Amino acid sequence: MKLEGEISLNELVNPKVHFIGIGGAGMSGIARIMLAKGFSVSGSDKNDSSVIKSLKVLGAEIQIGHSADNIKDCQLVIVSSAILENNPELVTAKQKGIQIAARAQALAWLMSDLTSIAVAGTHGKTTTTAMLTVALQSAGLDPSFAIGGTINTAGTNAHNGSGSIFIAEADESDGSFLAYKPSGAIITNVELDHVDHFADEEAVFRVFEQFIDSIKQDGFLVACGDDLGVAKLLKRVKRKDLRVLLYGEGSNNDFKIERIYLAPTTSVATVSNVGRKIGELSLAVVGKHNLLNALAAFAAGSALSISEEKLLTGLKSFTGTRRRFELKGEVAGIKVIDDYGHHPTEVAVTLTAAKNLAQGGRVLVVFQPHRYSRTAAFASEFSSVLSAADFTYLLEVYAASEAPIPGVSSLTISKGMDASKVIFEPSMLKVVEEIAKNAKSGDVILTLGAGDVSSLGEPILQAIADR
Repeated sequence: MKLEGEISLNELVNPKVHFIGIGGAGMSGIARIMLAKGFSVSGSDKNDSSVIKSLKVLGAEIQIGHSADNIKDCQLVIVSSAILENNPELVTAKQKGIQIAARAQALAWLMSDLTSIAVAGTHGKTTTTAMLTVALQSAGLDPSFAIGGTINTAGTNAHNGSGSIFIAEADESDGSFLAYKPSGAIITNVELDHVDHFADEEAVFRVFEQFIDSIKQDGFLVACGDDLGVAKLLKRVKRKDLRVLLYGEGSNNDFKIERIYLAPTTSVATVSNVGRKIGELSLAVVGKHNLLNALAAFAAGSALSISEEKLLTGLKSFTGTRRRFELKGEVAGIKVIDDYGHHPTEVAVTLTAAKNLAQGGRVLVVFQPHRYSRTAAFASEFSSVLSAADFTYLLEVYAASEAPIPGVSSLTISKGMDASKVIFEPSMLKVVEEIAKNAKSGDVILTLGAGDVSSLGEPILQAIADR
């Protein structure tokens, strides 16, 4: 959905903006920044949430449920990508001739006058964006930011900063990140996902190639030199003005991590730049993937001429984001972790971190596949990576906005696994009951997926406590 007739937010008189689908991670962040800038913000969403309540406290007028009556005297309507064309508010806005913009276009406007860094990649972009934000804050800067997840220490996913830098998570899922035109960018990795939008791997590479082309003249690109997808992508890049900085473990990288030590709850490595040892990268989050995410943030901070010492100190203070290997609690020696992972690659690294945390205890997984299209495309890969768990409870597919695909369900995944290590159980209530009954001291329970499986952490902890 594109805006007809380009405008600038600065051109709006007594700016009044309405958000259709204001409760989403990306939409709520933009609304939060606009409220801080003095815009009059209204919005609607199908469900109430803590996010909506916090926006109301900040002054937003929000209705639960979509209705034509919600479109009043606004000058601009911003629409979530999840909103269908027949939405009554969208239909009414078109009839009234009100300017309409997609979420990505609105974020691009907010970034346009600042030094902007867009963080993209199939996996790890939320954490990397948050890490860069925290590192710059620790260095004494006050960047604006918009992230698809809540930073634990800040308790928010967006902020209107006083500084000249804007850091944004760049979601490739529908190609809308091409609107950003950033000063610099990070690409963590590239592989096929979002099969509801991309027909094949080539389509993914095309949109990432366009993303690189959208970086401003003489900008910079930080990219993971260890990733096969990134290596393939960079061979397609024709631009000569970009400053390209590679990071990873391999000898071809400008920024390298070595002497990696992965403890159950921390991660440590040494950092070097073109053979020059910089210092120790020490994180309060787990996994080699997070060391690489932090190295990407460090490289981007260096490209912005931020002190290396301050960047390392800032990254050390990072404690994670919500729904990214988030400890929900511990009862009777049993830890419950919640994670957003919903692609086989993400599931694999999360399980590796969980097994390291368990230190010999079992890893029990509650997995909820996200979208029928992704389940159909990656069923065998899910079967393979989930087999690393000691036991997996499979919930039914979380449809998101998709219609069911005949013959595709979580049973498709379970059929490729050892029957003694998996059970398909569509009832969340039953899963909570069963996993609480079977868990024992030393076990790690992992609720995994991008749907409402995230709601099970507290009930599981309570059920264990009530045993």
